[in-house]
Amino acid sequence: MILGVGSFAHSIGAALAEGGATVSTYFTRNYGFFPPSLVGKTFSREAHPSPVPLLRDNKIDVVLPQSIDWATQPWADDLLKSGVGIFSPVGEAMRIERERDFARELCAKYKIPFPKSFVASNRIEAEKILEKNPQPFVIKNPLCSPTSPVHTILCETVADTRAWLRNVNYAEGVFLQEYLGRAEAGHIVLVSDGEIHSLVTNQEYKYAFNGNQGIVAGAPLGGLVERDEHDKYGLARELIHPLKPWLRASKFNGPLQVTAIKRGGKWHVIEYNIRIGVTSGPMILRMLRHPAKAILQTARNKKLDLSFEDGLNFGCSLTLAGYGYPFTQVRGPQLPLELDGPMVHDAFWNEVIRNGDGSLRATGQRIADVIGLAPTLNEAIAKAYVNIRRLRVVGSYYRTDIGRSLWPPGEV
Repeated sequence: MILGVGSFAHSIGAALAEGGATVSTYFTRNYGFFPPSLVGKTFSREAHPSPVPLLRDNKIDVVLPQSIDWATQPWADDLLKSGVGIFSPVGEAMRIERERDFARELCAKYKIPFPKSFVASNRIEAEKILEKNPQPFVIKNPLCSPTSPVHTILCETVADTRAWLRNVNYAEGVFLQEYLGRAEAGHIVLVSDGEIHSLVTNQEYKYAFNGNQGIVAGAPLGGLVERDEHDKYGLARELIHPLKPWLRASKFNGPLQVTAIKRGGKWHVIEYNIRIGVTSGPMILRMLRHPAKAILQTARNKKLDLSFEDGLNFGCSLTLAGYGYPFTQVRGPQLPLELDGPMVHDAFWNEVIRNGDGSLRATGQRIADVIGLAPTLNEAIAKAYVNIRRLRVVGSYYRTDIGRSLWPPGEV
């Protein structure tokens, strides 16, 4: 059972269903209900205030959360007691994503490079930190959540930082992280039975527009993955493997992603996440030969024996963004979604509904995600663009330059 909505539930569910799993979705947000219905049963929060009784009634083996916020729900303790596998670390192990300053402390303890960072509870404290450390900072919320009052604000100058500090919401304070540039990359592993298993190295195109211009969007506009079980770029070796004592002590089992920036020839951790995500997740599951087995065994903290599909070495993900995106204050009407021919590769709907006559309508700002997988990077990118060019919604757009920057990892 997937705990989520939209293209995350649609894409993850499709990959698992095609692998032979019986898939269902419990909605955790108030939109994106139609897409998951294409791959299995769906359950609303209104009809089912807790998913836990559904687990027993539907003989669920494992749940896959879209967000770490599942752990704050009233039914979280019941889920933990149910005995059903959870494809996520729990308890203490969740702090590595949830609490940004905890991740910094872990890195300091295990001698992993991490940008100079500070926590401020209000504007006065934040401005004093900037005065003592006159350099650009990335402004984040101290606690990571989809509903955080502050979403990542990337400042490239001291003046940028000073201006934004006057205008952010200090309800939970701010986490100020030294800006180290744009040479960013990520690496995703599975941790199970105390061991670390590399899956892919990835890149997320977080800026809204071509040329990595505009603001950092709420979710990436595109992404790349490279099959990398041997850790070709050293991200896992340098930034995840040193954490093994803590991973074992915290009984961590589940996915773990590190995002890092290369500066001065050295990788520096920007953050850790404990989800496979909507950008990379569907591509990873397509690359694995037995994705449902991998998820179930990881959720049960069992020894893993992973294998990959031959020839699927690279993946490309593209997002079709709707009217006004990434400025969420701007809302347009529901608009027709037109397809110029059948989809030839994977396409997953997000904020989309189906009318009674079978036609589709876009209902929000993130309309669809498409992916392409292939033996080479250029082939994967080409496949994804073939698909997305067949989608049309008035006022929509997609980035046309995925793969032309920020790759190979460590490049800008």
